[in-house]
Amino acid sequence: MNSIVTAVSQSPGHTFSKQNQDGIVLLAGLGVEGDTHMGEKVQHRSRVAKDPNQPNLRQVHLIHAELHDELNANGFNVSAGQMGENITTRGVDLLGLPTGTRLHLGSTAIVEVTGLRNPCYQLDDFQTGLMKAVLDKDEQGNLLRKAGVMSVVLVGGEVHVGDMVHVELPPEPHQPLQPV
Repeated sequence: MNSIVTAVSQSPGHTFSKQNQDGIVLLAGLGVEGDTHMGEKVQHRSRVAKDPNQPNLRQVHLIHAELHDELNANGFNVSAGQMGENITTRGVDLLGLPTGTRLHLGSTAIVEVTGLRNPCYQLDDFQTGLMKAVLDKDEQGNLLRKAGVMSVVLVGGEVHVGDMVHVELPPEPHQPLQPV
């Protein structure tokens, strides 16, 4: 199966869901042009309140469309952009990638995966029970966060629905993703 971009989304305001677009522009070191989370320094309100000078490791949020499939099969009604992601992919095991993985999106854009999205209460405000649905446990009882990954933009460019995604793993030893 080819790894592709199935949706791109952005929002100029601090809204939970983001509007689907035909294409978005990624700006190196900043994020998605016109998106409220764009910037060198942290833009998420809860993080700004703690320390507005933190680097923004959450410039671009990616979710795998397979999560939407799973949630919809379990009675939720979730589509691309509704959980706040900027880029929705299919055919990429986002949650299984190591920290520092580079995702080549379309013809020029490159993002580097910084960590896991840490789900928050806003998921339940969107649909009751959604936060619990994006959390799971592995065989050892460790918490699994399934709400996508966060990244920073290394090389800017346009990203459109239907663009290919190429995965470039970092040098070994690989470090597992942690919440950012």
